[in-house]
Amino acid sequence: MPRMIVDCGIYRHGRRTDGPADFSDALEEVRAEGDSFVWIGLYEPTEEEFGLVTSEFGLHPLAVEDALNAHQRPKLEVYDDSVFMVLKPVLYDHDRDVVTTGELMLFLGDSFVVTVRHGEGSPLKEVRQRLEQDPEVLRHGPTAVLYAVSDAVVDHYTEVAAELQIDLDELEAEVFAPLGEDTRSTAARIYNFKRQVVEFRRATWPLTEPLNRLTSAGLPFVNDKSRPFFRDVSDHLTRANESVEGLDRLLSDILSAHLAQMGVQQNDDMRKISAWAAMAAVPTMIAGIYGMNFQRMPELREPWGYPAVLALMAGLVVWLHRMFKRRGWL
Repeated sequence: MPRMIVDCGIYRHGRRTDGPADFSDALEEVRAEGDSFVWIGLYEPTEEEFGLVTSEFGLHPLAVEDALNAHQRPKLEVYDDSVFMVLKPVLYDHDRDVVTTGELMLFLGDSFVVTVRHGEGSPLKEVRQRLEQDPEVLRHGPTAVLYAVSDAVVDHYTEVAAELQIDLDELEAEVFAPLGEDTRSTAARIYNFKRQVVEFRRATWPLTEPLNRLTSAGLPFVNDKSRPFFRDVSDHLTRANESVEGLDRLLSDILSAHLAQMGVQQNDDMRKISAWAAMAAVPTMIAGIYGMNFQRMPELREPWGYPAVLALMAGLVVWLHRMFKRRGWL
């Protein structure tokens, strides 16, 4: 078995069974039997490696190109011999506060499913194990695989949104912490968090249209009886999108509040600087006047003149200090 093939299973009446190792023979056999299909899982195949699967299953070259190059938006394409769907699983690293997205492509055709995975975060292993333990679901064929994979990916969106909400609550508490705490890196953290939400949004929002198409009738290779199940997945995606939208709005509000808070702090600092500068200017002005060395100046030859001027300076500074204090400048 080529190294890029993670798993290859033949399913008859909802149960995994042994069968021909050759793709073409296996596909021919399950099509002849009915109520059977082949499910092949691939991981980051090269063009040469994927060429064997492409020729055996008759996959459309445009879909194959998308599956090989990755970096696709979530979408659903219908071709003559298959349906091609792109999903973007999401992972959230709590330690680094980073959202990473993988890519998951599914080819559905007559009695076969081919899944192609790029990156991490794919639920395929867990989905396959869960389906193999539930033959009643798996016996519905490739449609059951498409539903289970879509449902697992969208459910994880909801989990990631909840995790982001927890971290956002912590960031919000930091922004509105009492003044005096270190907030120099807060704006950078908010901006970085917003970038992660944008990355998350790129995975969730484009998936709305493909799921809506799956809830409608007439799609080839998709069982019409599965429409209520895809509507349920679509409802979960709507909730995830609403959570993402709420996170984005709240982040914008938090950033605006933080910038306003910093502006208020800067104004307060400027008032304090101005107040201290005013108190320093008064004795400087008086000392400057008496330092002009004119011959006739008030109280210049009086023995109490020097302490009187010092007392005047101190009195004016104390008066200014009390006035600024009362007005909240100090």
